Amino acid sequence: MHPLASILAVTTLALAACAGQAETTAGGAMPSSAQSAASEAGFQRWLAAFRPRALAAGVSAKTFAEATAGLHFDADVIRRDRNQSEFAQPIWDYLDTAASATRVKTGQSELAERKKLFAALEARYGVEAEVLAAVWGMETNFGRQRGGNAIIPSLATLAYDGRRGEFFEKQLIAALQIIEAREVDAAHLVGSWAGAMGHTQFIPTSYLAYAEDFTGDGKRDIWSDNPADALASTAAYLARSGWVKGQPWGVEVILPEGFDYAATGKMRKRAHADWVAMGVRLPSGALPPDHGLASVLLPAGARGPAFLIYGNFFAIAAYNTADSYVIGTGHLADRLAGGAGFHADWPRGTRLLGLAERVELQRRLTAAGFDTKGADGKIGPNTTAAIAAFQRARGLLADGYATEDLLAALRK
Repeated sequence: MHPLASILAVTTLALAACAGQAETTAGGAMPSSAQSAASEAGFQRWLAAFRPRALAAGVSAKTFAEATAGLHFDADVIRRDRNQSEFAQPIWDYLDTAASATRVKTGQSELAERKKLFAALEARYGVEAEVLAAVWGMETNFGRQRGGNAIIPSLATLAYDGRRGEFFEKQLIAALQIIEAREVDAAHLVGSWAGAMGHTQFIPTSYLAYAEDFTGDGKRDIWSDNPADALASTAAYLARSGWVKGQPWGVEVILPEGFDYAATGKMRKRAHADWVAMGVRLPSGALPPDHGLASVLLPAGARGPAFLIYGNFFAIAAYNTADSYVIGTGHLADRLAGGAGFHADWPRGTRLLGLAERVELQRRLTAAGFDTKGADGKIGPNTTAAIAAFQRARGLLADGYATEDLLAALRK
């Protein structure tokens, strides 16, 4: 799984995770006056206990000592982590930024300026130039916001914190392995506060698995001003995730009156002929393209645009699982290739439910006999199915979308 999906674990956050972050020293930030001595002492005990695990993973004692010298618990990293985990943004606002006029113009300029590089990448990996440029634009605004935070202190703090300790400890070991292999030294192992690195924001494990030396200089350098290795690494990631050249990520479609919304959902795949028979059409009235099995996705419910999504949607989702990220990346790629904006309007007057409201929604649905399989505030497939079942039982349009009106109905 890619950095921002794994690290941030949010529904709609994927844009420039490292934007606007202050740089830290290689040794990490000293505990603030508000941070208790107990946290620092606990961190140092954890670090001592972690050392044997790192050495068992092939990290030398010398590398470990040099990379962790002067390391301290960083309370600011924990603050960022907590704030990000509750972040929510309407998809329409997210997409306004993802494919803004400025971003499209910048991306097209980069594609023109680096035409030979993108052509070579597309020829080698089979991933379209516009798609690679879109990921680059989504992650770091085409390399302009790569982040300057030291990775080791951030990952160590997050691993010690324990909320997702196992994941971050794995990333920390991978980061130390990168240093051990002399891919980069600790001072230059920088990125976002949460451990994502380089032009296209790879986490350490993704770097070890997918990073490419496209320039042929013997280094898989995703940090330098030259984006070639980073873009090649992203191309390799997408290619190995099943990218099919020439297939769209998805297309906007119009659903006919009386459409059965129970058929929607990204995991409910049907043959092209089935969707055509159900009346699914392009905004122009033409038949949608046939690229095999496809799903209908309603990211803002029945009142927003509908998309027929194909296999390449899931290839981008392997990079970041958030639907908003996938749609944003795909739409930006389409715009970079000269495509138009969306046909249908987004329900911009709709307010998203806050975390506490989403938890309440899940609890009330379950209590009413529509089990959401837990109440964590994340609107996933189980909650969507429960919402749709409740809507059908009440004679409502069953699009499975969580709204204020839905919560109000459950409260009654």
